[in-house]
Amino acid sequence: MNITYRSVATVAAIAVCSGPAFAQDGYSPSAITAFVAAGAGGGTDNFARTVQPMLEERLDANVTIINLPAASGAVAHQRTATADPDGESIEFASSTLITSLAAGQNPIGLDLLTPVARMQSDVLMLVVNPEKYESFEAFKAAAEENPGTLIIGGTHAASIDRMAFLGLNAEAGLDLNFIPYDNEGAASANLLSGNIDGMFNEISAIQGYMESGEMVPVLALADDRLEAYPDIPTTMENGWDLTFGNERGIFINAETPPETIGAIEAVFEDIYGSEAYQDYAARTFLDVRPGWLGSEEYRAELEKNLAYFQELLAAE
Repeated sequence: MNITYRSVATVAAIAVCSGPAFAQDGYSPSAITAFVAAGAGGGTDNFARTVQPMLEERLDANVTIINLPAASGAVAHQRTATADPDGESIEFASSTLITSLAAGQNPIGLDLLTPVARMQSDVLMLVVNPEKYESFEAFKAAAEENPGTLIIGGTHAASIDRMAFLGLNAEAGLDLNFIPYDNEGAASANLLSGNIDGMFNEISAIQGYMESGEMVPVLALADDRLEAYPDIPTTMENGWDLTFGNERGIFINAETPPETIGAIEAVFEDIYGSEAYQDYAARTFLDVRPGWLGSEEYRAELEKNLAYFQELLAAE
């Protein structure tokens, strides 16, 4: 578990008070409104609702979750960006914030929202129907022999899985097509029926299909082979610099005072390092690679990804 705590003073504060670093920073919210830039039941919503009681315990304050999935989460971003900058309104969001911004579908950028912390860095996998392809080599050979015919399905035109599709085309020199579906279930159904050739998805989302043998992951967007999946080749071992995944974190109004942002970052750092959170991460396969990034590091990662996604879309 790779966690770098900010200072000995912060660790001491975490150890001795119910709200780590909050009393010393003058931050004591009476209540928190947490906007979720996704619908109920998905990965981002599950993340928010798992963290909710942990946050309430540390803050000794009620946390109300409001799901705002409309417009790829842009409504949630707008609500967060226009909320009072007092630290009592936060947002749980995924990489869709950046992919939709890159695609011009989201007017709320990092000038209006400040990242507080990244908690999850999910690994994307290229998933296929084993009745069509037994390995990535077989999939790649079919794509090279039949350019422009193989189809990748995804959730929508500005999704992280579409960015993975564009990245694979660019890095591997393939000519794959992409079909957006209204939801992940529709894409999965079309993969199972053989209407499409593959889809990008997260480990946690395909466990049931993997156990039944209906779907198999054949390529991981990762630097090194995953300890839990040593037989799955990676993009980096093929020489392709394509290792991003679906990230989830916490955001706040950019006008929020730095000391308040620091206090909120500290409490989420404490949550991330807790046994309860790490147990949840292990159960949902979110511990395959480290998730934690503090505010400044997370901003740098988001800015890098935004530039890369804009480049992929411009070259399409």
